[in-house]
Amino acid sequence: QVQLVESGGGLVQPGGSLRLSCAASGSGFSINTMGWYRQAPGKERELVARFTRGGRINYADSVKGRFTISRDNAGNTVYLQMNSLKPEDTAVYYCNADVTIMRITTFYESRFWGQGTQVTVSS
Repeated sequence: QVQLVESGGGLVQPGGSLRLSCAASGSGFSINTMGWYRQAPGKERELVARFTRGGRINYADSVKGRFTISRDNAGNTVYLQMNSLKPEDTAVYYCNADVTIMRITTFYESRFWGQGTQVTVSS
């Protein structure tokens, strides 16, 4: 299986910055897409930013120009640099990876989520 371990998050004032990290570990898998989603109280989980299968990047309109997603050379760790944070960015942020699991005689796709990290933007 695949484990996603997140770090970062916390409390920050409006206009401040935070950086989230997510590392994927395990064996016998390849990453298809990897990125970040968030869920605010009473709202559905939504995409924040992610790398697609082709290596392109998708951003939610609400974070364009403020958030930047990046990854390490191996592609197993992604980062989310969040600048100019607003109170409406307050949410639990979840790392997500869609992967292909490779076994001796078969392979299949699966989706994994991190445990979530709280980001609170408040004065």
